[in-house]
Amino acid sequence: MNKNQVNGSLKDAAGKVQEEVGKLVGSKEQQVKGLGKQITGNAEKSYGDAKEIIKDANK
Repeated sequence: MNKNQVNGSLKDAAGKVQEEVGKLVGSKEQQVKGLGKQITGNAEKSYGDAKEIIKDANK
């Protein structure tokens, strides 16, 4: 597991929490920010996954 996978997973989790808090307090802005973090986190995790695949293929 590399840092991109870890950071991506953390951002995704933080985004899910932010989205749910936004729902609880009725803030569409917080919900959208949370969704944005999730998208960013998933993209970074996917990048990390690709790096691992390439690294493993070069062994």
